[in-house]
Formats: sequence, structure tokens, C-alpha cells
Amino acid sequence: MKKLFSNKYVRYGLFVIVGIFVGWLVFHSPHKTQEKQQSIEKVSNATIWTCAMHPQIRMDQPGKCPICGMDLIPLSQETGAANIDPDAIRLTREAAQLASVQTSIVTRQKPVKEVRLYGKVQADERSIQSQVSHVPGRIEKLLVNFTGEKVNKGQLLAVIYSPELITTQQELLEALKTKQVQPEIFEAAKDKLRQWKLTDSQIADIENSGKVKDNFEILSNTNGVIISRRANNGDYVDQGTVLFDVTDLSHVWVLFDAYESDLPFIKTGDRLAFTIQAVPGINFAANIIFIDPVIDPVTRVAKVRIEINNESGRLKPEMFATGIVKADLNQFRDKPVIPRSAVLWTGTRSIVYVKQTETDEPVFKMREIVLGPSLGNSYIVVDGLNEGEEIVTNGTFSVDAAAQLEGKPSMMNTQGGKTSSMPGMIMTPGDSKAEDKQSMP
Repeated sequence: MKKLFSNKYVRYGLFVIVGIFVGWLVFHSPHKTQEKQQSIEKVSNATIWTCAMHPQIRMDQPGKCPICGMDLIPLSQETGAANIDPDAIRLTREAAQLASVQTSIVTRQKPVKEVRLYGKVQADERSIQSQVSHVPGRIEKLLVNFTGEKVNKGQLLAVIYSPELITTQQELLEALKTKQVQPEIFEAAKDKLRQWKLTDSQIADIENSGKVKDNFEILSNTNGVIISRRANNGDYVDQGTVLFDVTDLSHVWVLFDAYESDLPFIKTGDRLAFTIQAVPGINFAANIIFIDPVIDPVTRVAKVRIEINNESGRLKPEMFATGIVKADLNQFRDKPVIPRSAVLWTGTRSIVYVKQTETDEPVFKMREIVLGPSLGNSYIVVDGLNEGEEIVTNGTFSVDAAAQLEGKPSMMNTQGGKTSSMPGMIMTPGDSKAEDKQSMP
């Protein structure tokens, strides 16, 4: 042992150990160590870690979200949080950014509602005429053989052999012999031929020639297009039998279907702009001249009619048309207008999320509003919002989902209250039961 202490290296080592021990006794302060530990615990306890996508998760130290596996972020506990409305939902800036939450200022705009209508080109009913046989007989010859053929006024359409017409002509020639003695009988014979639609020139030809005409010519009484052929060569027809249907397509109708909900915004005289699917690149427009006063009981629509010139013949019956009427809603001129994406609608209620002005943080509170007419991608607000307020216009559903999970008033939970997923629970990594409950749907 003496030799061991006589070794200079051993002596130097003992001196170092003794010096370290003495320094620890001099400089160590149990009070400072305890204060440091308390400070660490205080910081740890003051910071709550949450998930940006699942704000119902609350953990006392960093880790992974038990639902989606994302890294938890600190939920800062600022002193200003005490001034926030208890019914408001507060998101972290990271959560609002990940959920693409965007806000807009409520403004007043000129309320113009676009009513979209769908319809078809149709022939003008007033220009449809029936070409009939004015005498009974047999069709000897048809000069028009197919539908779609154009005809002109006075054009020969068919030739008919009529025994009754032959008899009437013979009566005229017999009455002609006694014209000077019995002029009344002669005029009666002429009137009978006029009833068969013979012209005065045709009657004069019979008088001058003294011959009976065997066949009767059917002439077109209008310009237009044959839309229906109802007779064939050799058919026997009676007086008044329809041979052809002819319509003039130089003016056509466009009939649009207007649903019950659209009718309050449409009136006679409104300008209707429309396009034809078969005529791309050309825009048409005309004034509404008629709105059907009766709604179809099956389709629940009323017909809206416009007239348009069709001298070029580009518009053909049964072509599809798409029209838009821009209706000025002057009765809502002083009402605010908000985007459609800002509204959550439950069927009986309409809600928006209004940004709270007491803090710069993303804090929103649900508010029920009364909507007016839809303006396409926006709504008129009748009651519940004022101009200048800031509302969520994108990511509204994400904000509502966070409110539901926090137990705050939301679309489906107007009174608030904790949900079954217990959003306010603080979890620890070792609490496996709590993790199982949070991960349950």
C-alpha cells in the first residue's frame, strides 16, 4: 500500500478527485437545480401539442397524431385567448393553411340573376297550313313525293279525277244555253264550281271551250316546306281530305322550358340570349314574346317562346338551344352578396363562419343567415350579415368539422357540446386506451 501511494501518478489522480469533490460542494446549489426543473416542467405543462388536421387531439409532449400519423404542432396558449368568444372555433395558423381556409369581406353588388333555359327550335304554328282536296275523287298524280321538299305559292301539287266535278261542269254548260232566259240558274252553277275552289279564270275557260275538264289540279296556297305527306298515287279522297302539311320556315319559334322556380324572374319583353348546339360560334338573341300561363303537370315546366328570323334557313326544327336571361333583382339592391362556397346548407338552415375581429388569429364563429335568390355562384343575403364583415369563403367545411370536434356550435350541432370523440381530452403517448378511442370513427 505504501508503494502504491508513493507512485506519483496515483497521488496526482487522488488530488484531482478530491478537487472535483470540493468544487462540487462549493458551487452546487440545490435551490437552483430545483428551480430549473420546475421551469422545465412549467414550460412542458404550458405547451399542448395538437394535430393540424385533427385539432381534437391534445397531447402534453410532441409526437405523432394517432389518427393520421402527422407530426404534432404546439398549440400556443396566449393570454389573449381569454377574450375569445367561448362558442368560437380557434385554429392554429398551420391548421388554417393546411385546410386552405380563405376569407373574404362581405360587400354589396348589383344583384343580377342568370336564369339558364333549355329548349328546341320549332316551326311557327301560325305558318303551318294544310293542303286539302276540295273535291272528292281519285288521285291521278302527285307532283310532290317526299317530305322536306320546298314548294311555292301556286305550284301544282296533285291532279285528281272527280266524277262529281264532271257533273257540275256539265250542269254549267247546260245552264249556259239558257243564260239569257234563266240567268239565276247559270249563276248558281258557277257558284257551285267556286265551292270546288275553281277560279273565275278556270270557269271562264270551261264556258269558252264548251268542254268538260276531267281532272282537277291542286295548287299550293303558300310558300314553305312539306313537313308531312298524307296521300299516295291512286288514293280515293273526300272533300277536305288533307294531302300535305306545309310550313313556312323563314320565321321560326324557339321554345324554352322554364321551371316553376325560374318563372318569378322571367317576364315578357326580357332579352334572351341563346346558342344553338348545331350552329357553333354564333350567338342569337331575341325578346320573350310569350310565357305559357299553364304549367305542364308532368314535366312541371312552362314554355317560354321567342321568334327569330330564319331567312338563311340555318335554324331547323328540333335543334337544341341553350338560353340565358339576365334578370335584375332591384328589390334586393341594398342586400349583401356572398359566394356560394361560403354557405353550408342543411335544408332548413343556412350558416356561415364569421371571422372574429378581437384577435388576429384565425378565430371563427358560426352564424345562421337567411338567404335570398341564388345568383349562380353567389347568394343574396336577406338577413344575418352586414357589409364589411369577414367570412370564410373557402374551407368552410373544414372549419365546421373542427367546430364539431371541439364541441362548439356547428352546422349539425347548433347548441354545441362535446362529441363522442371527446375532442378536449389531453392524451399522453402511453395512454393506449385514449388513443384507441380517438382513432375510432
